[in-house]
Amino acid sequence: MRVLLGLAGAVVVLGIFSSVLRTLVIPRPSSSGFTQVVQRLVHRPFQLLADRVPGAAGKDRVLAPVAPLSVVITLIGWLVSLLLGYALLEAAASALGPREALVEAGSSLFTLGFASGNRVTLNAIDFCAAATGPIVIGLQIGYLPALYAAYQSRETEVTLLQVRAGSPPWGPEILARYAQVELLDSLTDLFRNWERWSAAVSESHTTYPVLIQFRSPRADRNWLIALLAVMDAAALRLAFNPAMPRAEIRLALRAGFVCLRQLADIRGITYDQDPDPDGPIRLDYADFLNGVQRMREQGYPMERTPEQAWPDFRGWRVNYESLAYRLAHDIDAVPAPWSGPRRTALAIDAPRTPMDRRPKG
Repeated sequence: MRVLLGLAGAVVVLGIFSSVLRTLVIPRPSSSGFTQVVQRLVHRPFQLLADRVPGAAGKDRVLAPVAPLSVVITLIGWLVSLLLGYALLEAAASALGPREALVEAGSSLFTLGFASGNRVTLNAIDFCAAATGPIVIGLQIGYLPALYAAYQSRETEVTLLQVRAGSPPWGPEILARYAQVELLDSLTDLFRNWERWSAAVSESHTTYPVLIQFRSPRADRNWLIALLAVMDAAALRLAFNPAMPRAEIRLALRAGFVCLRQLADIRGITYDQDPDPDGPIRLDYADFLNGVQRMREQGYPMERTPEQAWPDFRGWRVNYESLAYRLAHDIDAVPAPWSGPRRTALAIDAPRTPMDRRPKG
């Protein structure tokens, strides 16, 4: 029995150490089964409640605490599991009963020192437990600044996009507003910035997957919907204006769907590695025409007709549409045009282009 207790304790302690290292220390995508289970358990009751709340703003208020709370619960789960693991090791190395073993392990793990057993056989276990508690808590404290720095970096570009695409953002609205204020030549800068943004999000959100669940400060903004809007604007630009410079636009599109694929990998979502450019997409032609009409109303120049541009646009969108729709459904992102269905039906209001108030003549 003692051998079994010792083996069980060692498995628990080593497993939790592995989870801590994968989550907080290793700077690369490395999923931890323990943290994934904790995050699902925390997320489920909030999601069930959000599914019963009418309106996007109400859902956002319910889901906003989920990601920060899961970080705290994960730390508590690690410490409780380590307490149980060390208690099993204490019981295996001595004649301590369950209560005495828990007290001994807790006293050492949290460096309280009130229950020293004065047993030579327990000293090594007590020393390990005494080092473990501060190390885990210290790593978590160091982890939070990195987590929130990545979050703030992500949200800065999302907030800047509000002026360029409204809230929630929409691909045709980006091109419409740039045409309205005669800034189409600066679209290259937008796509270049979002290429870098996609690379940064890909790195940070695969290293710290809990960031995927962190919601924007406002209910009408969402990082995924913003990325989708920029990618749609890039696809529209390529489809309607083949004579324009294309390098930065193609790079932004490529960075965007690579980012979505890497997020899908970390969440275990399957996808087609090489989709057929002529394959079907879920956005229908009528919705496409609505977006084109918004662009035309603001004077966006088009070298092609919608009929000519549609095959090219569809060929680009097939690379990222299904992943964007799936992730938007999973995180219950704010509803927006061209972003797919949500868990519950919600009204989708397209952002209106601001009135042109420049003096005439």
